[in-house]
Amino acid sequence: MELIENIDQISGSYSNAVVTIGNFDGVHKGHQALLHQVMEKADELNGTSVAITFEPHPLRALGIASPPLITRHDQKFELIKESGIDVLICIPFTKEFSAIPAREFIKEILVRRIGMKAIIIGPDYSFGKKREGNVSLLKDMGQDLGYETIVSSWINDTDTGQGRISSTKIREIVMDGRVEQAVKYLGRHYQIRGKVVKGRKRGGSQLGFPTANIKLHDELCPKLGVYAVTVETVKGNFPGVANIGFSPTFGDQMFTIEVHILDFHDDIYETRIRVNMVARLRDEKKFSSLEELSDQIRQDIKTAKEILKKNGRT
Repeated sequence: MELIENIDQISGSYSNAVVTIGNFDGVHKGHQALLHQVMEKADELNGTSVAITFEPHPLRALGIASPPLITRHDQKFELIKESGIDVLICIPFTKEFSAIPAREFIKEILVRRIGMKAIIIGPDYSFGKKREGNVSLLKDMGQDLGYETIVSSWINDTDTGQGRISSTKIREIVMDGRVEQAVKYLGRHYQIRGKVVKGRKRGGSQLGFPTANIKLHDELCPKLGVYAVTVETVKGNFPGVANIGFSPTFGDQMFTIEVHILDFHDDIYETRIRVNMVARLRDEKKFSSLEELSDQIRQDIKTAKEILKKNGRT
């Protein structure tokens, strides 16, 4: 995949470009279906599949409150690359860029600079100054500029068959701790990323279960509690148990994400790890003693192993 991080980097228009535009937060199953449709159309035209996104999120660039991101830009790029798209154009979103009229964006950027021959978007997608760019405008201008506008159908909720898969729904699921359900919408386990930092050094010395303490890189944090996880490290991939919260037994009210990686003894301080949230085991709880907490951790590990085995993750 070719990554373009500024429109000025495009040296020449692409052959029969088939384009889609969006924030693609989460790169969920709805986004994946849209990207696949773009690639199919590009194959039909013997052309180039192109996805256009923005960094930062347009709402943030305009100083408007926005929800936490499901995927930050690095993971979003990786997931779009995995989809098989030929070109990803990430446009730096600024107030100046937001002022570009939709007609100018279509004519000068999409058609003349990128070489768009077809665009595929969702029914309600809009862009440009005052959100004037929509399906109707694209179809009208396409008649003169020689491109086709295709409206992609929503991918429905896999549980109810009603309503579409959306980033909003996925945020609600993750924040409610229902990470098992997130797989149905993402096509993968929800993942958090972060750097392993020095913790309070009590997991191994006081409890007998050493942990990797994460400085969270992502924005969307699952509900507080204990989770069965898999962990991707520089040393390989391993099963584990993660605690997200304030460790009430110790009473210091410090928020932490601590991951006990099973059967793992290597030093991974200052490296980045990826934690796949497979299942929520329980709420955080204050125990009467460290011995009681240790016993519960042993039970958590046993339960996690059983769940991960069923999921084929061990």
